[in-house]
Amino acid sequence: MHTNNASSATLLPTADTQPKPYEAVRFNALKHGILSRYTVLSHESHADYESLVNSLMDEHLPAGATEQHLIEELASVIWRKRRVLQAEGATINKGLKESSRNAKTIIPAAAPFVLGLSGDSIRIQDVMDQTPEDVTENQKSARHDLDATNKASAILSKGGDRAYDKALRALLPDTREWWQEYVEDEEYTADATGLAAFITEHVSPLVYQQEKESRHHDAIVNQTLGEGLQAYRLEKLSRYETHLDRKFERTLAMLIKLKDLRSSRTP
Repeated sequence: MHTNNASSATLLPTADTQPKPYEAVRFNALKHGILSRYTVLSHESHADYESLVNSLMDEHLPAGATEQHLIEELASVIWRKRRVLQAEGATINKGLKESSRNAKTIIPAAAPFVLGLSGDSIRIQDVMDQTPEDVTENQKSARHDLDATNKASAILSKGGDRAYDKALRALLPDTREWWQEYVEDEEYTADATGLAAFITEHVSPLVYQQEKESRHHDAIVNQTLGEGLQAYRLEKLSRYETHLDRKFERTLAMLIKLKDLRSSRTP
C-alpha cells in the first residue's frame, strides 16, 4: 500500500516539474517556422529578424503552434513595414537628386514674389549642405557685399574730387580684383564712368541676387524638399503600408482572442 502511494505521487506534476507553455516552443519559430524561411531576403540581416521574433515571443508568451504562428505573422508584418520605410526613403532621395538639377526653376519658385531669384549662381547641393552657422555667415557676407556696393554707387552718383578712388576703396577686395580684370581687358575705362557702368551691369545684379538667395535659404530648402518628395510616387507604398497595418491589427486581435480563450478554459 505504501509502495502504490509513492508510485502515484511520482506521477503527479509539480510546479517545478510542469513545463511552462512558452518554454516548450521558444525558438521553434526560428528553427521550424515556415514564414521565417521566406520573410528574410538574402541581403537582409537574419540576426535582426531573429531578435525581432524573440522579442515578440518574450512579450506574448505563446502556448502551442497556433499562437506561435500568429507571432511569426506579426514579425513578418513588422519586417515588411521596415522595407516600406526603406523604399520610401529611396524614392524621396531619388526625387531630391532629380530636383537638384533644376535650380533655375526651384529657386525662383521658393519665393515667387521676390524679384532677382534666378538660381543662376547657386547649386542646390550647396544650399542643402549648409549648416545653420554657414547660413548665418553667408547672409552676413552677402549683406556686407551689398552695402559696400551701394556705398560705392552712392559715391559715384554724388561725384566730386577723387570720387573714383573713394568708390573703389568702398568696394570689397574681391570686387576690386574683378574690376581690375575688366580694366586690363579694356572692357571699361579706369575712371568714375567706367566703374559706375561696371557696378550697374555686373556687380549690383550679382550682389542683390546673392543677398536674396541667402535671405531666403530656408524657403529654397523647403521648396527643394517639396519638389523632391513627389508624393504621387509614394501612393502605392502608402496603400501597401495601410494593408500591412490592417493585417497587423487583425493578427494581433486573433492572438489576443486565442490567449483569452485559453485562459478562460484554464481551471
